[in-house]
Amino acid sequence: MWEILLPFLGFLIGTVAALTGIGGGVFIVPLLTLAFALSPANAAGTSHTVIVFTALTSTLIYARQKRISYRTGALFAVATTPGGLLGVYLSTVISARTLGLIFGFFMIIFVAIPISIDANSIRLKRSSSSGGGKADVNSGRVPFSSLQKALLGAILSFFGGIASGLLGIGGGVLIVPILTLVVGMSIHFATATSMFTMAFTSTSEAVQHYFANQTNFEYALLLALGTVLGALMGAHISKRTSGKNLRRIFALVIVIVGIQMILKYV
Repeated sequence: MWEILLPFLGFLIGTVAALTGIGGGVFIVPLLTLAFALSPANAAGTSHTVIVFTALTSTLIYARQKRISYRTGALFAVATTPGGLLGVYLSTVISARTLGLIFGFFMIIFVAIPISIDANSIRLKRSSSSGGGKADVNSGRVPFSSLQKALLGAILSFFGGIASGLLGIGGGVLIVPILTLVVGMSIHFATATSMFTMAFTSTSEAVQHYFANQTNFEYALLLALGTVLGALMGAHISKRTSGKNLRRIFALVIVIVGIQMILKYV
């Protein structure tokens, strides 16, 4: 009976996912496990399947807006995917409770706070002042300027993949901070490139869960109906949101994720 709410809930999740570049798994998995009594493995498999639709929709819209750094996204996809596979393996041999608590506090202190006050937001705010109040999403784009930056970003995204597979969270939670704080990309390009990256990584995860018979396709399709529309809405809102406000939204979502991880394992 309550399944009828899934498209509406998917719409809300898809909007936030496209707006922040996180994918939405941090909301889908708790929803399916707590409200619909799916096992953690089936919830994760269903979530990854939904994210495929969300990421592909967001990627198409952001491609039209010319906000994706394809070279960066491809590099991160190559590095993140094997990290995620390793993380899934490590989840069977390492205590998730200890890692979950550490990760929760780490996300709040070292990700949410720095990304909300990063200097790039000031630059974006100044550039948007001449555009009628709309953010100039093309400003602040900083491509890889050296091999050192490229390698550092790839290494960190690999470890981000490990955390994703180990803790069952969306890779965008770490990809976006890496792109903004390490690579120097603007938040608008970071969220768009993150969704492009997850179009590849979520597909590989979804295939794994499919062959392991860990996907509820009925729930996945119902959620996807909403997330696809939500992704369209989120991409539309993102284009009209200043870099400063977009950072604040992302930071708020990260705080929620961090608290969720802490409460889950405390």
